[in-house]
Amino acid sequence: MSVPYTLLGLIEENARHGYDLKQSYDRRFGDAKPIRFGQIYRILAQLVRDGRAEVVGVEPGAGPDRKRYAITPDGVADLDRWLAEPEDPQPQLQNVLFAKVVLALISGRSAEGFLDAQRERHMARMRELTKLRREATETHAALLADYQLFHIEADLRWIDHAAGRLGALAAEVR
Repeated sequence: MSVPYTLLGLIEENARHGYDLKQSYDRRFGDAKPIRFGQIYRILAQLVRDGRAEVVGVEPGAGPDRKRYAITPDGVADLDRWLAEPEDPQPQLQNVLFAKVVLALISGRSAEGFLDAQRERHMARMRELTKLRREATETHAALLADYQLFHIEADLRWIDHAAGRLGALAAEVR
């Protein structure tokens, strides 16, 4: 999963400090892999350095003051591009697809449009692999193509399943 884009999507929803951002991330995406506090703050510093996020306030805390981060216009443009771009099919892609669907729904972007584009990308790769499999002269090449095809088929089933449940998911994430 692309954690920097996921954090951008969460601070686009509303400005947050690191602790709040970690809790929101873990609640929505942490089942797959919770994020560490150090990783949150390192990524936030990079996003600020790159002009995709900015500090919009400082609040006193029990320890050090807490900075509140918000997305910048450059961050919104970069997030738009990332959310609209389908991912290349590969094993273990599901976390990224899920994150893009949730972030699209949170932000009011078209999750259905993303799923349609992703389905097209998967189908194109499936056609390439089917051709490779048909032309394979060695068993190991055919088995490798089969392995990739089976993973893509699973992704396509998930994409169709997710598309059918967008309404329910939108109600939960908003």
